Amino acid sequence: MKRKSFVLALIAAVSVFMVSPAVAGTTFVSIGTGGTGGIYYPYGGGVAEIWSKKVPGVKAVAEVTGASVENVKLAHKGETVIGEVMGDVAVAGFEGLSKFKGKKHDILSMAIMYPNLLQVVVLKDSGITNIEQVKGRSISSGSPGSGTNFMAETVFKALGIPLDSYKDSRLSFTETANALRDKTIDVGIWSVGPGTSSILDLATTHDIHILTFTPAQAERILAANPTYSYVDLAGGVYKGVDTSVPTIGVWNVMICQSTLTTDLVYSLVKALYENNDYLLKIHPSASYTIPENAVKYSPIPLHPGTIKYLQEKGIAVPAKLMP
Repeated sequence: MKRKSFVLALIAAVSVFMVSPAVAGTTFVSIGTGGTGGIYYPYGGGVAEIWSKKVPGVKAVAEVTGASVENVKLAHKGETVIGEVMGDVAVAGFEGLSKFKGKKHDILSMAIMYPNLLQVVVLKDSGITNIEQVKGRSISSGSPGSGTNFMAETVFKALGIPLDSYKDSRLSFTETANALRDKTIDVGIWSVGPGTSSILDLATTHDIHILTFTPAQAERILAANPTYSYVDLAGGVYKGVDTSVPTIGVWNVMICQSTLTTDLVYSLVKALYENNDYLLKIHPSASYTIPENAVKYSPIPLHPGTIKYLQEKGIAVPAKLMP
């Protein structure tokens, strides 16, 4: 109820201030993030601080949400105007695919954030060594509406693992770590930047193992979704995981409502890129949040405000990223 009341109040604020900012002198910008056990929420909180301090007339707030899928829907409806989203989900929302059921959503790309890596975690004493052993197990594929759940189900389908062949609790990152700790689930799945707090905390109390994807498995997964890549999770990120782990990666995108003005998005993007040093203090993954990556990795067209900033910096924007 508290979240619902907050959202309703925020919608009212946005309807007043976004349409008539001159009346009140303040434009409210809401950012859909994720749960508190991942990187989206602290990253989004840092972005909100930058925008509130560095963009005159803007008050930004980061909101806890179900993450990627929900963030696309919230931005489309106007309940938030900015969202942190995995690239595969951004494409699905923009084109009306998969969980978006044929409905194209009114979103554009603002910036590329950092890459997520699929991290399939088990306890070392579980006896599970291969992703295909999830059949018949209790798992958490991520909370409903999250990019983790979206990616996990994409991977399972690509590998021929029926979605009804396992028991899925669909928990948040923090809840997934706790359920592994308590042994109420056998497998926990994260799609998140390396070094996420919930896995770090779990690894301090329990011996963990992160499942690898074989080249043959990766080939099938990459064929199912062109936004994915086969990458290594570096060794030493988590206690007890000392060697690199071959897994699947996808870039995170900061999306926005397509109806936001060019001037507003230009100001937000300029402040984001030119205060990256502050974001780096929050999480090292912010090192990827640079203008050049917007044109290298954006999976959907860019907002005109972003294009204006990039062109000012002398960065060519390919035709495929023009809205």
